[in-house]
Amino acid sequence: MLEIMIPGEEIWDERTEEFIRTKGAVLRLEHSLLSLSKWESKWHKAWLDPAKPKTRDEMLDYIRCMTVTQGVEPEVYRHLTRENLAAIQTYMNDPMTATTFRERKGGKRRARYQTAETIYAAMCEYGIPFSCEKWHLNRLLTLIRTCGEENMPQEKMGRQEQMARQRELNAMRKARLHTKG
Repeated sequence: MLEIMIPGEEIWDERTEEFIRTKGAVLRLEHSLLSLSKWESKWHKAWLDPAKPKTRDEMLDYIRCMTVTQGVEPEVYRHLTRENLAAIQTYMNDPMTATTFRERKGGKRRARYQTAETIYAAMCEYGIPFSCEKWHLNRLLTLIRTCGEENMPQEKMGRQEQMARQRELNAMRKARLHTKG
C-alpha cells in the first residue's frame, strides 16, 4: 500500500476574483487486481496493454480506482503533484517480490495482454484464492507466472548436453569402480 499526501493549495478564482484555499488530503492507494477490474469495467480496455497509451483522465481515474481511503473529493485528484505522480508510478512498477525468472530457450511471449478476467481465470486454474485480488498486482502476476512455470514440462536436453552428461557419468563410474571402462 502506498500513502501519499496531496498538499492544499491557494488558487485564484477569476469568476469571484478571490483566492480559494483547497483542502489537502492523504490518499492510501493499492495497485491491485480489484483496482484493475474497476478501471477496466469503466473504460472497456486493457490497462496492461502498452500499445494503448492512457490519457490524463484515464490515469487519474485509475488512481481513483486504486484509492482505499473513503470519502475523497473528486477534485483532490486534479491537485496531484509531479512528485505524487512519480511516487505512484514507482509504486506501480515495483515487483513486490524477490522472485525472478530466467527466459526459456525458444520461449513464446504472450501475444495478447491480460485483462482482469484473464487474471481471475488464471487464479481459478491454479487455485489461488480470490482474497489475493487485493495484493499488489505485480506480486499476483508473479505468483500466477510461478504457478505456470512449476506446471511446465522439464526442458529436454540437447544432443550435446546428453553426450556430455553421459561422459560425466561414465567417468564417475570408472573412478568409483577403479576400472578403465
